Amino acid sequence: MLAEIDALFAETRHDTGIPAMSPAVRAAMLKVERHRLIAAGDASSAYRNHPLPIGHGQTISQPYIVALSTELIAPRPDHIVLDIGTGSGYQAAVLAEMGSKVYSVEIVEPLAAAARKTLRELSYPNIEVKVGDGNQGWPERAPFDGIIVSAAAPRIPPALIDQLKPGGRMVIPVGAAGGAQDLVLVTKRVDGSVTHKNVLAVRFVPLVPGK
Repeated sequence: MLAEIDALFAETRHDTGIPAMSPAVRAAMLKVERHRLIAAGDASSAYRNHPLPIGHGQTISQPYIVALSTELIAPRPDHIVLDIGTGSGYQAAVLAEMGSKVYSVEIVEPLAAAARKTLRELSYPNIEVKVGDGNQGWPERAPFDGIIVSAAAPRIPPALIDQLKPGGRMVIPVGAAGGAQDLVLVTKRVDGSVTHKNVLAVRFVPLVPGK
């Protein structure tokens, strides 16, 4: 898996500006037990570099995209990070291995319950999972040093920009469901102004709005 990820980092370096995984992200990717975060029937594919179905029309993200998103927000052990679209908990686990405190939001209640249970079994006390609308973030835990969104929004939710700390970074796929999408890096400057950079063409499941 890591060899495939390394090849993609090299292939996309001109788009992403990141030629290779950092030692910290590589170590985190190695530590996470991805086979514990997928269906038992897919265990033979756990360490291949592609997404896998996890039920309820959702997927566990491609490992390369998880690694890239993590690199883009550059989490540190003293950071508080918001993870939108928990799914099975894979991205949250990688962030937790980086030492960050992770707050993760999932709109599909059975997925949130399963992820919470599995992440507890895998001994990640620095992850909290709640059921909620990812478009609204987690205002009670804001501001965040970093935000990673693992589902595509037609536009960047204003609440997530509001909850990003000055100096913080957010990675979010933006575009129509089933259509063209770009992975966008959002940076909030210290003065509160915001910049956007399209990093890479991607394809994600849609970010479902709450009722």
